Amino acid sequence: MVGPNGEQVGIVRVEDALRLAEEANLDLVEVAPMAKPPVAKLMDFGKFKYEAAMKAREARKNQVNTVIKEIKLRPKIDPHDYGTKKGHVERFLKAGDKVKVTIMFRGREQSRPELGRRLLERLAEDIAELGFVESAPKQDGRNMIMVIGPTKKKAEAKAEQRRSREQHEQRPAGEQTGEQTGEQVTPGEQPAAQAPQTDEATAAAE
Repeated sequence: MVGPNGEQVGIVRVEDALRLAEEANLDLVEVAPMAKPPVAKLMDFGKFKYEAAMKAREARKNQVNTVIKEIKLRPKIDPHDYGTKKGHVERFLKAGDKVKVTIMFRGREQSRPELGRRLLERLAEDIAELGFVESAPKQDGRNMIMVIGPTKKKAEAKAEQRRSREQHEQRPAGEQTGEQTGEQVTPGEQPAAQAPQTDEATAAAE
């Protein structure tokens, strides 16, 4: 038998174990029925079930489902569109999501797969700080596919976003206003007004 604090009590008769459980106002729970002899433990079974349920709920809460986002590019994409697509990839990676990048070939472009490969390699270099190539570029019919994994896990990304949001919400309103205007005004002190320009100064300026 095992005591309530995990200590080994030793081999005892069932009657004695039940008596000890009653005296301690605990339950006698069989934890290893197949062992020889069977192992029982003194515990508060209601508390045990409650704690087990809380642990299971916390595990489900922390469980993160893997999400794969997809971005499609053309081999001869113009610089502006490339920048936009790269921004989407960076946003997905910062959120902890994987990104499937697909190069779509049309017509004669299918005879130039190196164009798509170079574009994918360029993208991988541009986002190297946020992600890594999980699946190297490979041809799939008329498409070429590469999968990029985030350097940060999704749970870490979510925790970081939550901390950033909480810090922003906790900042005093006056501090935010001061940052926006760039001016520092001491309480009770009015900002100095600009002296009006005289006629002489106006004439000199002319």
